[in-house]
Amino acid sequence: MLTRMTGAPEQVVDVVVLGVGPGGEYAANRLGRAGLAVVAVDELLYGGECPFFGCTPSKLMIRGADVLAEARRVEGLGGDARVRPDWDTVAGRVSSATSDWHDHVHAERLEKSGVRLVRGRGRLEGPGRVRVTTADGEVVLRARRGIVLNTGTRPAVPSIEGLDFTPYWTNREVVKVEELPESLVVLGGGPIGCELAQTFARFGVETMVLQSAARLMVDEEPEASAVVEAALRADGVDVRTAAEAVSVRHDGAFAVTLADGSVVQSDRLLVATGRHLNLDVGLDTVGLDAGDTAVPTDGLLRVGEGIYAVGDITGHGAYTHVSRYQADIVVRDLLGQSPPEAEYHSVSRVTFTDPELGAVGLTETQARARGIDVRVGTAEIESSSRGWIHGPDTRGVIKVVADAERGILVGATAVAPAGGEVIGLLATAVHARIPITTLRGMHFAYLTFHRAIETALKKI
Repeated sequence: MLTRMTGAPEQVVDVVVLGVGPGGEYAANRLGRAGLAVVAVDELLYGGECPFFGCTPSKLMIRGADVLAEARRVEGLGGDARVRPDWDTVAGRVSSATSDWHDHVHAERLEKSGVRLVRGRGRLEGPGRVRVTTADGEVVLRARRGIVLNTGTRPAVPSIEGLDFTPYWTNREVVKVEELPESLVVLGGGPIGCELAQTFARFGVETMVLQSAARLMVDEEPEASAVVEAALRADGVDVRTAAEAVSVRHDGAFAVTLADGSVVQSDRLLVATGRHLNLDVGLDTVGLDAGDTAVPTDGLLRVGEGIYAVGDITGHGAYTHVSRYQADIVVRDLLGQSPPEAEYHSVSRVTFTDPELGAVGLTETQARARGIDVRVGTAEIESSSRGWIHGPDTRGVIKVVADAERGILVGATAVAPAGGEVIGLLATAVHARIPITTLRGMHFAYLTFHRAIETALKKI
């Protein structure tokens, strides 16, 4: 660990990584192994949100729920089965995977790469300087080569009367649940809200989703939203759209008052209304507007002279894979390896509901807003051979969004069992700008879910 230098001049290193989420951790490890003097600073857990409060624990919870749902489908397909949900099993797997929310594995890996660690709150203090407030005092660091910002996000909590005075959950609390409530209200119908609502419902929790917008998953295609909503309802989730919460009370249980005057009650309340960027890191000291909605970067993720930004704060998607992709470019630039500039036309994303919602690039609405001459094609998964054979209640949709002028796909959506895998083919097509004529000439394996892509392409 880096020790504090009381009264000493600033300590000079090669690179300071401020924020050790997936991108920051990747960059620090790579640069440390390359022989640079690297210091990694974080006030919370090394590794960031993903392994402790996001991707890893939530998907372990979802996997348990999916297995229960699949077992309940045995009847009518292959026999008879009795299912007894056991949340203790899920909680145990989550606790093990997160090392009981201890980051020693990540810290040891960083230190093995030669990275020195500072646990504390870091802020920019002019070009090349970072001041870190630790439990023991302050450390001042000066970076010879660069500063990498990876400060990430925190749960966004809406301004609702009374909410702040209640013991609500966010994603950070819900992954630590050891005992299931009888009932749960989820505020927010985005990816996190939909995934966890379905998960808890499958474990027998009476679950309701309150979505202020007119539909779930508002950033995705409406056809995809409809499939996800139907799937949640089939699992017993009470989905209420255009339902705005105006006040919250807690007196042993939660009471949420809606704009129409109705009141819904539950044992627990999960707030899943998005993320808030952590931009309060002294951006103004290096000439940046601290009030920006994201940190502007060039193609090599440079913010300014000697400063880089990666991850959520760049505004190019709150995804681990994007953060690491960006970090790789930063590492190569710092090492003088002339990397190609970042591209974001084919960012893929997956919501792990059942069926999964995989998507890449632009939606139809986004493409039209850019003035693209749009053509679309859709195909229902349930009408495909694999969908019909897969079993009762299989549902899903493939939608492709084409630029008619260029003859390529600019976006696509796959809602299907394993939709996050099905989207891989379409992500390649969008990324490589493969001509639609070439895609139509492909062989699409029979029987597969991805074969429905062929049908959608023919409808463009």
